[in-house]
Amino acid sequence: MIADYEFDNGDKIFANALEAAQNIVKLKARAKAAMIPVIYVNDNYGVWQNDFDATLECAQRSERGKQLVELLRPDKDDYHVLKPQRSGFFATPLDVLLTSLDISNLIITGITADICVLFTAHDAYMRGYRINVPADCTAAVNRETCSTALDMLCRTADADIKRSADIELQMPAEETSAAQ
Repeated sequence: MIADYEFDNGDKIFANALEAAQNIVKLKARAKAAMIPVIYVNDNYGVWQNDFDATLECAQRSERGKQLVELLRPDKDDYHVLKPQRSGFFATPLDVLLTSLDISNLIITGITADICVLFTAHDAYMRGYRINVPADCTAAVNRETCSTALDMLCRTADADIKRSADIELQMPAEETSAAQ
């Protein structure tokens, strides 16, 4: 979700991402209240010297990016992982972090449903995680593309795609995590 949206179809994705971000904010608040770890997984956009703070700064240089950073700014106790490719697991320490937190159930949100969310959710499924991808907390270029990707995740990765308000959040003993 953290990006400048100055890429191909960025304007179209942003329109849908803003609505998803508002739902993510509510889901994150519920997760925090249930003491569930929140992990931001974000592209490094090929800038290998960047840390997560620098990624936030880059995103805020555009008006669209600034709006999303203001909504979704990580808290001090949130985790963050920068990824070089579409999957949050590819060439990142995400699996190690989840293992160290004893997490087995993931709530995956973000953009785009048909690319980064799809690849991350499939990789999570292949690693044995239970996955939730709330339909109202993800976006793509258009609603049809998003819906098709979510249906595929439901069919091929046993993903639960119900709306975020319908997800029952359990305390960490139930091993739940929210990932963005």
